[in-house]
Amino acid sequence: MRARFFQADDALRWDDFCARCHGATFLHSYRFLSYHGDRFADRSIIIEDGEDWLGVIPAARHPFDEDVVVSHPGVTYGGMLHDGRLRGVQMIAALDAAAGLWRSAGFKQLRYKCVPHIYQAAPAQDDLYALFRVGAVRYRCDLSSCIDLRHRLPVSGRRLRAQKKASRAGILVTRGNERLPEFWAVLEENLLRKHSAKPVHTLDEIEMLAERFPDRIRLMAATLNGNVEAGIVLFLSETVAHAQYIASSEPGYEVNALDAVFEESIEQSRMAGKRFFDFGISTEDDGRVLNEGLNQFKNEFGAGGVVYEFYQWDLRGNDNGAE
Repeated sequence: MRARFFQADDALRWDDFCARCHGATFLHSYRFLSYHGDRFADRSIIIEDGEDWLGVIPAARHPFDEDVVVSHPGVTYGGMLHDGRLRGVQMIAALDAAAGLWRSAGFKQLRYKCVPHIYQAAPAQDDLYALFRVGAVRYRCDLSSCIDLRHRLPVSGRRLRAQKKASRAGILVTRGNERLPEFWAVLEENLLRKHSAKPVHTLDEIEMLAERFPDRIRLMAATLNGNVEAGIVLFLSETVAHAQYIASSEPGYEVNALDAVFEESIEQSRMAGKRFFDFGISTEDDGRVLNEGLNQFKNEFGAGGVVYEFYQWDLRGNDNGAE
C-alpha cells in the first residue's frame, strides 16, 4: 500500500472510482471539485496497491493557512473514500500512508471532514475509528435535521397549518433550474438582510454546476402571481436529498411559502426512492452555537438530528492532546 498525489490525468479514473465508493457523492467527483478552478491548491491523495486503487481522499491546502491540509475546503464533507477494501487495520494503514505524504509536502495538520452516515450507501465509518487510533481529536460538530423518509416522525400542527395557509394564498411549487436567476436574487437579498453574507456559489457557478449535474442539482421554487418568492436548491445523492440553499422573500414569509416548498420536496424525494431528506445544519461557530428556532422549524417537519463531524490530526506526531 502506498499513497501518491492526484494528477490531472487521473480525473476520469477518479470519477469512475468514486462512483463505486460506499461513502462518495457527486461532490467528490473531479467534475464537481474542478469548478473551483485555481481557488484551492489541490493535495488530493490516491491510495494504491500496485496499479490497483484502494481509496482516495479529496483534499486541498487550507486557503488561509499553508500548514494545514483539508479534506476538502470546497465541499461540505470529504474523507477517505473506498469501495469496501479499506476496513479496520487497512484503513489505519491508509490514513498513515496519506499522513506521511502530506507531512513530506510540508503540512503540519490535517482537518478531516467526515462523511455523515446518511450519505453512505453501506456502513463506512472505519475512518472514524482510525482517526481515534492515530490520535486525532474532534474540533467541530454540527447538528443537522434529517427526515428518514421510511420512518418520518410526526409533523407538527404548526407546520400543517402553515402548509394550508400557503395553499390558500395561491402558492405554486415548480421544479426546474430555469428559474435559478430569479431564486438567486431572493437568496442574495435574504442572506444580505439576515447575515450580511453572500452565497458560497455565485449564480454563474451554480448554473454551471446544474448544467454539469442536471440530475443532481434541482431548484424547487415557490411562485406567487408568477413571481419566485421562495425556494430550495436540492443536492441529490444516491441516498439523500439535501437542502443546499433555502431562502424566502418577505412576501414569501407572509404566506409560509417555504412550508409548501419543503413539503413538496420531501414528497418528491420519497417518491424518487431517496432514504433521507437532509435540511442542513442549524449550528454556527464550529457547532458551539445552536440556532434553536431554526432547528425547531426544521424538526417540526418530522426530522431528527444527524451530526456532521470534523477532526484535526497533528501530522508531526501525537501531541494533540489525545491519549
